[in-house]
Amino acid sequence: MDSTLKRFSAGPLEYLTREQMSDIHSGALEVLEDVGTTVHHEEAVQLLESGGAHISEGNRVFIPTALVEQAVSSAPSRITIYDRNGSPAMLLEGRNVYFGTGSDCPHLLDSFTGARREFLLEDVQDAVKIVDALPNIDFTMSMGLAAEIEKKTQYQHKYSKMLRYSSKPQVVTAASKEVLNDFVDMAAVVLGGREAVKRKPIFVLYDEPTSPLVHTHEAMEKLLFMAENRLPTNYAPGIMAGATSPVTMAGAITQATAEILAGLVIHQLKHPGAPFVFGGGMSPMDMRSMQPTYSAPEAMMTQAGLCQIGRCLYNLPTWGFGGCSAAKLADEQSVNEAATYLMMSAWMGTNLVHDVGYLEFGLTYSFDLLVMCDEFIGQIRRMMEGIRVDREHLAVEVIKRVGIGGHFLGDEHTFRHFQENWRPGITDRMTYEKWMSAGGTSMGERAKSKVKYILDNHMPEPLPDEKIAQIDEILQRAEDRM
Repeated sequence: MDSTLKRFSAGPLEYLTREQMSDIHSGALEVLEDVGTTVHHEEAVQLLESGGAHISEGNRVFIPTALVEQAVSSAPSRITIYDRNGSPAMLLEGRNVYFGTGSDCPHLLDSFTGARREFLLEDVQDAVKIVDALPNIDFTMSMGLAAEIEKKTQYQHKYSKMLRYSSKPQVVTAASKEVLNDFVDMAAVVLGGREAVKRKPIFVLYDEPTSPLVHTHEAMEKLLFMAENRLPTNYAPGIMAGATSPVTMAGAITQATAEILAGLVIHQLKHPGAPFVFGGGMSPMDMRSMQPTYSAPEAMMTQAGLCQIGRCLYNLPTWGFGGCSAAKLADEQSVNEAATYLMMSAWMGTNLVHDVGYLEFGLTYSFDLLVMCDEFIGQIRRMMEGIRVDREHLAVEVIKRVGIGGHFLGDEHTFRHFQENWRPGITDRMTYEKWMSAGGTSMGERAKSKVKYILDNHMPEPLPDEKIAQIDEILQRAEDRM
C-alpha cells in the first residue's frame, strides 16, 4: 500500500485505561442484554432472532454477548476507500487520520454577501469544487441541502454534483435504500460496473440509530443494503448527553457503544465481513441554550474515548468529528473551536473526521471556515509527522562545518532541508509594513479571497460527456420513480 495513504500516525492521546475500556464494554453488553433495544425492521428482527437474540413484544430485542463477540470478530479491521479514478485514497485502520466536510446544512453563510441564506444545488457544486481544490481535505460530503430540489430526489442530485466536481472519495447520506441504489448506479458509471464499486468503494454511508436505543426502519434498510452489497458504512449515534443519553461522559460512551454494537450485530448477521466504521457523536446538551454543543470539551473527550474503544478494544476503523463550531460566524469563536477539535481528532487517531466547516451546530455551513480549517490541518499534519532523528537530521557535521559564530543560510544542508518546514497559505508571516502594503487583511478576509479564487479558477478533472449523460439518465429515472 502506498505510504502516502498513511496521513500520520503520531500520538497517542488516550483517555481510557484498558480496564476502563473493558468496564464500558461490559456496561454496553449489560444494556443490550438487560434493557434491550427496539428494532423497527422485520428482516433485522428475524436476523437477530435466528442468531440467538430474544424478541419480546414491540420488537424489543435482547442481544446476548455471544452475538456481539461474533460480530466484532467478523468485521474487518481495515477498509480501503478509493477515489473516482479507482486509486487508493484512504486507508482506514490504526491511527491514520483523514479529514472531510459535513452534509445537509439547511443554510449557507455566504462568503460574498455575509448573509445566512438557504443552501442551493449550485452551492453544493461550488462546495464540492472547493473541497477538490483544498490539499488537506481528503473526502467530500454534500455540505448542504438543495432547498429548491424536491426532497425525494435531492440526495441523488447532490450526489451527482459530488461525483462530477471532485475526484476525491465521498461520505454520503441517503433517505432510503432506493437512493443508495441510485448512488451505486452512478458510481458504477464512473468505475465500470456495480462489481467495480463493491471491489473499490469510493463512498462510505453515514447512517445512525435514534437515541436512546431505537433503530428505525429507514436506518435498518440502509444498514442492510450496505452489508448486502459489501459497501462501507458507519452506524453513528448522534447523542445529546443529558437529553438522549446520560449526562456523564462514561454513561454517554456506554450507551453509544451499545447502540453501535447493536447495529454492528445486525450488519454482520446480514453479511459477515462487510466493512463497518465504528464511532458516533456525544455532544452534551447546554442546559441554558438547550442546544447540543458540538465543540464542547466533553464532546471531544467522549469522542476520544469512543474512538479509543473502537480502535483498541474492537480493532475497527473509527469515525468522528472535527473542524466544527457552535458559532454563527466564521469568527474567533469558530476558529478556536474548529482548530481545537481538529487537533484533538488528530491526536485521537480518528480515521474519518467529518463536519469540517460546520457552524451553528451543523445548521449553517461556511466556505470561509472550510478554507481556514484546510490551513489548520496542514499545520497539524506537519506537527503529527514527529521529529526525524538520524545522522543527516542531527546535522553534527553541519554544525562542525559552520563552526562558532557562523551562519547556516548558505550551507548546502539548509538548501536540502528547508522545504521540509511547513509553508503557510493564508497564514501571515510578513513584517507589519509588507502586510500593510499587501492590503492589511485578516485571515478571514484572505480566506474569502481564496474561496473566490478557487471558484473562479479551479477546474476539477472532468468526466467524459457520455458518463455525464448516463448519470443524468439515472437522475431522470429517480425523478420518474418518485
